[in-house]
Parts: sequence; C-alpha cells; structure tokens
Amino acid sequence: MTGLEEFYSIKNNKKMRFGYTTGSCAAAAAKAAVRMLLTQETVTQETLLTPKGILLNLEILHARKGPDWASCAVRKDGGDDPDVTNGLEIFVRAEKTKEKGVFIDGGSGVGRVTRKGLEQPVGAAAINKVPRAMIQKEVEELCRDNHYLGGISIVVSVPKGEETALKTFNPRLGIEGGISILGTSGIVEPMSEAALIKSIEIEMRQKIENGAEYLLITPGNYGAAYLKEYMELPAEESLKCSNFIGETLDMAVNMGAKGILFVSHIGKFVKVAAGIMNTHSHCSDARAEILGANAVRAGMSLERVRDILNTITTDEALAIIKEEGFLKPVMEEITERIQYYLEERTYHRLFLGAVLFSNEHGYLGETKHAQELKHRLHQQYKKEEKAE
Repeated sequence: MTGLEEFYSIKNNKKMRFGYTTGSCAAAAAKAAVRMLLTQETVTQETLLTPKGILLNLEILHARKGPDWASCAVRKDGGDDPDVTNGLEIFVRAEKTKEKGVFIDGGSGVGRVTRKGLEQPVGAAAINKVPRAMIQKEVEELCRDNHYLGGISIVVSVPKGEETALKTFNPRLGIEGGISILGTSGIVEPMSEAALIKSIEIEMRQKIENGAEYLLITPGNYGAAYLKEYMELPAEESLKCSNFIGETLDMAVNMGAKGILFVSHIGKFVKVAAGIMNTHSHCSDARAEILGANAVRAGMSLERVRDILNTITTDEALAIIKEEGFLKPVMEEITERIQYYLEERTYHRLFLGAVLFSNEHGYLGETKHAQELKHRLHQQYKKEEKAE
C-alpha cells in the first residue's frame, strides 16, 4: 500500500499531484469521529485505504466530543486538479443510536436529490454509493473492534457547501442545497478526462430518466449562448459534451435515447466531418485541411484553397470561402459528411442532426434532420411543461 505522495500524472511536461475526493474526506472524518465516540480519545490523524488501493494519512480538524457524540472534519485536497470543492472542510458528526446499524445522512451544505435519474433516490442526501460504502465499512470495523453493539448515526455537512454548489453541475441536475459527496476510487487524478465524461453521463442519464427521448447538446459555452440568442429552443435544457462527441453518442445509444440535435461552433464540429470524435486540439487540429478539402469538392479554385490552408482560424477560412461565393455549397458538403459520421458512429441507432454557426459569420448550415429534430424537441418540451 503506497502513500499518495508517490502518485502523479504528467500533463504538458509538468508533474501533477493526485488528490483525494470529498468521499474520502467524509469516510476519514467518519472514521475519526466514531473512533473518538467509542474510545473518548481525541484523534489528530486518521488513515484511510481508498478503493484505488492508495493509503491516505489525513489530518483531523475541529475535533470535539461529548458522551454520546463526536465531530471532526477533513479538508479536501484535490491535488493539482482545478476543482471548486478544493479546500472545503468536510465535517462528520457521529452519534450513538438505540437502533442497530449505520445510518448515513447529509446535513447543512450537502445537497439533496430532487429529481429522478441520479445515483441516489429523490429525497436522499447527495452522498454517492462508493462514499456511503466507504463510510459504512470504516464505522462497522470500529464498532466490531470496540465491541460496540448499538447503532451509529453519521451526518455529513459542509460549511460553504451551498454557495460552492452553485459553481457545479448540481443545480442543473436537480440537487439542491449543497455539494455532492463523490468519488468512485477515492482519489482525484488531475484533469481527468474520465471525470469529465462521467459528469456528462450523469447529466444525460438524469434527463433520460426524467422522460427526455431527444437530447439537445452543445460542446460548450459558445453553443449554449447561440441557442439562447438565436434558436427557439430552451438553452437551459441543453447539456454540454465538451470535446467528447464519440463518447456522448455511445452513451446516448446505451441509455436508449431516440435522437440528438447538436448545436455547435464550426471550430469544434468541422472536425466531425472527417470522422474525428474527440475535438480537443491536442488530439486533432485539421480544421483548415477539412475546410480546404470540402472547398475542393464544392468547386473552389486550388489557388484559393491554398489560402484556406494557410489560415489559423475557421473564421479566417470562412471569410475566404464567403468572398469566393462558395459558403453555401461548402457547408452542404461539410454537413453531409457530419451526418454520415454521426450515423456511422451510432450504427444508425439514433436520429441525429447538427446546426453549425460561427461567432463572426453567424448561422452557417445544418444537417438534413436538424429541422425535424427541432420540431421533436419542441414537442418534447411542451409535454414536459404540461406534466409539471
């Protein structure tokens, strides 16, 4: 069992420290609080073996105890991951109960589930399955070791949790009043793509389990802003997929969605016209080449296509295409190929479409099913409004 200091990742030639999750903080604080409760000793350090097999040795803060209760906290350290929960203190209060068992709930600053489709049922504290199991394991072991036969109540709370939650996905997911206590491995790996994809999966599942058959998806803030200003579809109902087009399509198929309408800045989605399903610039940056190839297909002169290949941004390239009078045919070529690759990725199991725009040139074009998908989304949102 190796300590956390031995673990790191390399990002852009820089060593990035691992950290630990809010779930690990809650489990270690629970372990320390129950230890104090059952032994009446003050605890200043606590060890925790995470599901990943990394042993943590954590400082215990704000230790207090009474005859039938104890309370303490662990400060969240996300390592070099840019996480808004970094530095929060996760408190646990442990109390003896007459009823046998371990009872886990959330207090102030821990969110509560208000909509279906999340890991915990409606009304439950947003303390996920793995942290709950970690807490339960540590508490049960301490009870056995100290020959305690009664029950234990564990309440997790997070000062500043409610205000911090406003910077997370929780308000969109229907988790109100605070942050979630999360973590599947107990460890935070800096800038983890897996964590981003997991957050997309959670939001998608929540939408589908609340009745959505068709999904409105943007890669990021540009798409959401365009939706809000120029399209008669509710931007607040959209979800963001970042660069993970392929994973988003795969998850939608697996969850039984019927279709997706993507609304995207061309800088991201032009790559899909070449079958590129991760649009991050570190994975692929062939925007000029793709625009140039489709300009050739549309009949532009090779001289002007060479100019496109020398551009830095898609807006520069589009200005050349527009100047030559080829914007419409080039966009027809691109949207046709986007449609092809979206359908290929899903083996034609979803009804798919995309709307493309640029900040400088506005609306650029859309795939053949985009209008029908807009109509189906309108109908879906009307049904949802009536149901509410």
